[in-house]
Amino acid sequence: MIEFALPWVLIALPLPLVIYWLPAKNKNEAAPLRMPTLVQGLPSTEAGTSGKKAPLSLLTSLWVLLVIATSQPQWLGDAVNIPTQGREMMVAVDLSGSMQVEDMSLNGNSVNRLEMLKVLLGEFIERRVGDRIGLILFGDDAYMQTPMTFDRKTVQQMLDETVLGLVGKQTAIGDAIALAVKRFDEKKESNRVLLLLTDGQNTAGKIQPDQALELAVAKGVTIYSVGIGADVMIQQSLFGQRRVNPSSELDEKSLKRLAEQTGGQYFRARSSEDMNEIYQLLDQLEPVEQEQQQMRPLTALFYYPLALAVILAFITLLIKSLPYLLPRQSKNHSLGGQHD
Repeated sequence: MIEFALPWVLIALPLPLVIYWLPAKNKNEAAPLRMPTLVQGLPSTEAGTSGKKAPLSLLTSLWVLLVIATSQPQWLGDAVNIPTQGREMMVAVDLSGSMQVEDMSLNGNSVNRLEMLKVLLGEFIERRVGDRIGLILFGDDAYMQTPMTFDRKTVQQMLDETVLGLVGKQTAIGDAIALAVKRFDEKKESNRVLLLLTDGQNTAGKIQPDQALELAVAKGVTIYSVGIGADVMIQQSLFGQRRVNPSSELDEKSLKRLAEQTGGQYFRARSSEDMNEIYQLLDQLEPVEQEQQQMRPLTALFYYPLALAVILAFITLLIKSLPYLLPRQSKNHSLGGQHD
């Protein structure tokens, strides 16, 4: 629906009529309203009604449009649910060199661990309506890729644009946890959740995981850790096929300790199906906030009547100028005929 930010301005709509019908004290006395030069020169009533109606209708429309534009019309959109409080969820994604191992299957195709994360983690982020989500990438160091935001599409876009080797080939788990704890806002009513996704163990960084764990416990951060990687993978060699464990470097013991001591939980993702189940379980463990408020977005519309008013003003000036242009043209033609 349309509403006006300054509806009282609409009272000025009949103002020209009120001034026009005000009785003068003396017939010889000048009119109470001095007309602008724009109105002067318009055909009078003696010249006939046909020449008067068009300019008068233009001036009337011009006045109405200007008053409407001044009243600031705006479109009141449909109600949008806004949560009164939600969760602050930081997602830390491992970009170490081992994330390029192609031991995952997605839609029947063999993909590496990072490509699988991009698809399934993007779907998880899309469902977190009402949560403020941030994205951390860690390798040799930990970097804040996206600060806390309600804009889930931006977080997904930044996740899709990540590439292996962007932040090094090692694994700085402790730095990632410490950075996440540091970036959580001081909001007592929010749940601070860290989703830690890795396929290895801490091999780099300035802060050890135990030190980062102390910070997380002190700040009330809940860590859900996910160990990524299959248990068995078939490799081709000169002597034929052999079975290897691509997740031999995964430090499950440390990841379990991080989760348990912060009130979270450790998950093991050996396939894309496991990862999808983990995200669904997280939706149950950390449900999206249901208590919501409603807001209705406002869109300004004043520039439409204002633009029409400018066009009508130009047309009015053009009509007013025609009587002065046509005689000059005819005079020039007559002079030209005498010269010949």
